Amino acid sequence: MYQTSANNLLAAIFAAIFMGTIGLVSRFTDLDSPSITFFRLGLGALFLLGFILLRGAAHQLATRPAWQLILSGVFLSSFIVCYIQAMQYTSMANAIMMIYLAPLAASVFAHIFLGEKLSRVNYLLVLLAILGFAMMLEFNLALGADDNLKWGLIYGLGSLLTYAGYILVNRVMPTEVPIFTRTFYQLSLGALCMLPFIVDSPLPQTLNDMGWLIFAGLVPGFLAILLAVKALNALPSALFGTLAYCEPVTVVLLGWTLFGETLNSLQMIGCATIILSGAAQAAIFSNRSRV
Repeated sequence: MYQTSANNLLAAIFAAIFMGTIGLVSRFTDLDSPSITFFRLGLGALFLLGFILLRGAAHQLATRPAWQLILSGVFLSSFIVCYIQAMQYTSMANAIMMIYLAPLAASVFAHIFLGEKLSRVNYLLVLLAILGFAMMLEFNLALGADDNLKWGLIYGLGSLLTYAGYILVNRVMPTEVPIFTRTFYQLSLGALCMLPFIVDSPLPQTLNDMGWLIFAGLVPGFLAILLAVKALNALPSALFGTLAYCEPVTVVLLGWTLFGETLNSLQMIGCATIILSGAAQAAIFSNRSRV
């Protein structure tokens, strides 16, 4: 039975807010995106391992990872790298809004290949979200003159596709895999995927970089996932998905307040359009699940 108490709602909201803080690590360190991703996932796995051991649940880790777990780890590391790279070339708002087109893209894919039916309203909401993204680009798709915007959108598209893949793989995850086990292996396998890309990368040299990497493992890594797990165990998935739209709001606000990434009126309308279309999509699926 679902438990939509204030504590569980707050857990989902703060999970989304903490996820959105990874942009700070990207902007306040000189490390490359593979290194940031490796430490976020690797340290997050270590923090989670400590939590699992304190709970006396170490026996849950003694399992052979299913192929879905392995693939989800690959997708997890890939979309984080692409997202961080996108923020190096374009605004935090553009980068995060491309990621949050992923749940809508995953819905269309699931409709075609997984038998999860979409209504005309669902399709209209997908088109509305695409319109919102076009507004954020100010309907200007002439990318040739701006290499930064071009590469930002290419990496953003990569983050969109890999995040959609991550969502879809988790939908076909074996139900017998405990959620803490699932999360630990996804973090660990994701970190292992990054190892070949950081072999020649310099280790963090300053206390500032080391502090931000610990922050990455603790806040957008361990704490965000821990709160998400708590919320997912108690809330309907559609409701959790709606509250997850606090993450792009957090990223846009951080970009605005800390880095002077201002949005004009059209871009703000586009941002709101993407968020509202996602929230409406989640609300429709939530109402369906009650019928």
